[in-house]
Amino acid sequence: MTDTMIITKKNETSLYIDCEPGIMYELADFFCFFVPGYQHMPPFKSKIWDGKIRLFDLRSSTLPVGLYKYVYEFAEARGYNVLTNNSDYYSFPDAADVVDLESITTFIEQQTQLTSKGEVINPYDYQLQAISTCLSDRRKVIISPTASGKSLIIYLAIRWFIHNIRKPVIIVVPTTSLVEQMYTDFGDYSEFDQLFDVEKMCHRIYSGQDKKVNKPITISTWQSIYQQPAAWFQKYGMVVGDEAHNFKAKSLTTLMNKCTEASYRFGTTGTLDGTKTHKMVLEGLFGPIHRVTTTKALMKSGQISDLNIKLLLLKYSSEECAEVSRGKTRMTYPEEIAFITQHDRRNNFISNLALSLEGNTLVLFNLVEKHGRPLFERIKAKVEAKYPGRNTYFVSGNTSVDIRENIRSIVEKEADAIVVASLGTFSTGINIKNLHNIIFASPSKSQIKILQSIGRSLRIADNGRSAALYDIADDLHWKSRKNHTLGHAAERIQIYNKEMFTYKVIEVPLTT
Repeated sequence: MTDTMIITKKNETSLYIDCEPGIMYELADFFCFFVPGYQHMPPFKSKIWDGKIRLFDLRSSTLPVGLYKYVYEFAEARGYNVLTNNSDYYSFPDAADVVDLESITTFIEQQTQLTSKGEVINPYDYQLQAISTCLSDRRKVIISPTASGKSLIIYLAIRWFIHNIRKPVIIVVPTTSLVEQMYTDFGDYSEFDQLFDVEKMCHRIYSGQDKKVNKPITISTWQSIYQQPAAWFQKYGMVVGDEAHNFKAKSLTTLMNKCTEASYRFGTTGTLDGTKTHKMVLEGLFGPIHRVTTTKALMKSGQISDLNIKLLLLKYSSEECAEVSRGKTRMTYPEEIAFITQHDRRNNFISNLALSLEGNTLVLFNLVEKHGRPLFERIKAKVEAKYPGRNTYFVSGNTSVDIRENIRSIVEKEADAIVVASLGTFSTGINIKNLHNIIFASPSKSQIKILQSIGRSLRIADNGRSAALYDIADDLHWKSRKNHTLGHAAERIQIYNKEMFTYKVIEVPLTT
């Protein structure tokens, strides 16, 4: 039967596809994509890699289980038949049991006692629907915007799983800060719960801590465990990848592929990067995408702050524009970044802006030593001269987890602190519930970093005030020639339009 494909579930990670060689090569081509930005990557430049990622392995005839539905799309478009073989593993993704909303609600009422900051809480309808969908389908990429209660969704799904399936769970996160934050959130939700003691139930792994686990829930950074042997992962029946947009690296996919017995697998993220490659990789590891809600919907319902975006378009002198963007002498992107991040009037403007804003302010930068630290020192000096009672904080990748967590806790209790932080540490996963302003001090076009950073300011503050984003853009164009970072600003505007955020472009002369 040359037109038939036979699928066998090899384990909870891989499908084995038996078919004619010609179909195998078609499959390989169908599941082959260029990696975004491959042209700039050293392996491509060195001609040792063609810039493509291949999700169907021709050598083993295997495909990630999460791409199961695409095999049918492939076959239907070409008139091929698809048959499935039973195996020792749970049947195929479209044959899962339904865990309806009523049973989820009953479980929460009878088996949990949910609180937050000592107050009784109830899940929102969209959170209950997300839990029901995930547990029913067993595999999902959950897109849940910042401040939508993603950690509560994870917590309740795990509580149901441990109660009903009685197998260990592993939660994989990208940073040590998120290990502690997830642990703290679980402790907050279960503070008065007689059936769940976070210290007895959760084992944390990072920075060389003990990898011998005897508790039902493991919370770990991926860096701490990805080199563990496959047997170490066999005990887990559920794997949760928090901040799943990070799961593109080979070490992360290697980790997921070792979880061969985890029939429940969920990836959670606030946003994807918009590329087909990213979407397919994540669906292969975790399963189909489920959007829980949107930032705009949360604003409309009053669950998060309204957002006022001001794109401050800095206008430079004609001499500076010519230096950056003119003809054959046009600066490269790294040269332009060095020019603007070390520009005295630009940094003076940013520091004055930070001091002028009311409420807690987060200033985000990319380059630590060349931009972030000098900017912080400038802001700190001005604060000490004009507002000696106002606190300033600096956070980068070198700041310890304990200090980061301490700063986060302190800022939540303050009214006018300034935090100067690197995008890598504060754009993803860090929750500050009393943040009023964000300043993008460094240019970026990454959809993930932009939306995650915006999410830092959208949690309702105690005074209920709106959040404000000040997006610093640099107009250094020369005649019809645009500078690199001005193009990035245009891409950020496209993201704002896509998310239906309101924004205003304000020109700011930077010539004196």
